[in-house]
Amino acid sequence: MKARVSLVVCPGTLPSQGINRFDITHYNIRHSGKGRLTAREMMAQLPEIEGFADVEPDENEPFPVATHADLARFARHMQGVLDRPEIDGAVVVQGTNTLEETAFFLNLVLKTSKPLIVVGAQRPFTAVSTDAHLNLMNAVRVAACPQAHGLGVLVVTNSEINAGRDVTKTFTFQVQTFRSRDLGVLGYADADRIVFYRTPTRIHTMTSQFTLADADKLPKVEILYGHTGADPRLARAAIDLGAKGLVIAGIGAGAMGVYLPTCVALAADGIKIVRSARVGEGRVLAIGNAHEEGTIGADNLNPQKAAILLAFAMAHDMDNANIQSIFDTY
Repeated sequence: MKARVSLVVCPGTLPSQGINRFDITHYNIRHSGKGRLTAREMMAQLPEIEGFADVEPDENEPFPVATHADLARFARHMQGVLDRPEIDGAVVVQGTNTLEETAFFLNLVLKTSKPLIVVGAQRPFTAVSTDAHLNLMNAVRVAACPQAHGLGVLVVTNSEINAGRDVTKTFTFQVQTFRSRDLGVLGYADADRIVFYRTPTRIHTMTSQFTLADADKLPKVEILYGHTGADPRLARAAIDLGAKGLVIAGIGAGAMGVYLPTCVALAADGIKIVRSARVGEGRVLAIGNAHEEGTIGADNLNPQKAAILLAFAMAHDMDNANIQSIFDTY
């Protein structure tokens, strides 16, 4: 008996249509004049999908995912989808620009052991050599795979399976964009079968302490990028504009650079400051030359994911020691 997989299509490149088959850059409806394809329309052009699973198109309007409030609404919808006993797994189609944030957010709040695959494409559905077709089919294959149960939210692109916590977009246009960098893939969606080589060890989904209720009350967290010539006044300005916490995309091993004096003062006043890094790989430690008392090390979470985790921790009104523990285990 085939698995039953829900297919949810949000705005993004994968379901988009270009001006012509060579168009891989002007597929926005403002340029092409063509709207995004629905789940049913894409499935009609990829009948092979039905050989992998009994796919149920979600008939809801596409969900925007530009804000935390958007993600909270979407997470609640997906929890409802996955709570249905007849559904064995789900595939979410989303734009690649913030796909990693969506995957991580869902990984923190959804209470399910069923496979949830977030998938996107770098080229529109209509393009020559599009990655949309294979990415979508492989996402369905993984969602229907019994071995994907209990692994948290996964991202499937370019025939690679990555953990939603670890993955990040690394290329502007090329199809090999989603990578887990120093940690590597979980497995592959190859022609013969779905194969896994490792499993995530960090807390997620069923074991996460964070809930949909938390997602509705996330405080504002801003990210500041460390670079030569950065204006240190931006840290104070972010707080004045309503931020309750800051993530510093630090230089080197997470050093705060010119933001250091202001952030130390803000931390002393109770503002939560997380040190991440702009370099793309490796851990930011809560010890050593770059660490400052009263701040939190992001471990190996990139700035955009660190900001999400900090917001969830702050929703629980945690002190610095507890927030550090969260970053050490999630």
